[in-house]
Amino acid sequence: QVRLVESGGGLVQAGGSLRLSCAVSGSTFSIIPMGWYRQAPGKQRELVATVTSSGSTNYANSVKGRFTISRDNAKSTVYLQMNSLKPEDTAVYYCSINTVWWGQGTQVTVSS
Repeated sequence: QVRLVESGGGLVQAGGSLRLSCAVSGSTFSIIPMGWYRQAPGKQRELVATVTSSGSTNYANSVKGRFTISRDNAKSTVYLQMNSLKPEDTAVYYCSINTVWWGQGTQVTVSS
């Protein structure tokens, strides 16, 4: 059974940083593409960043230059380093495998 567990969310002031983690079990982690998504209140879930099995990355324009996605295949974990956070980054952040399997989400709140 595939399981994804996010952690690392919290409350931070604008300009601050957070690092999210997503631990994956029940899948051959090293060969699967991973993604981070977010959903703000009243809005649709949107793509934040993806990383392929070979390490190629892709980012939403709104986070380019501020967020970095990475993976540690030995730990079956994907990370999202978020710097220069803005109030509009406030959302529940989810990790996903191919938008098929999802974690439970972790809340990120950025105060102004």
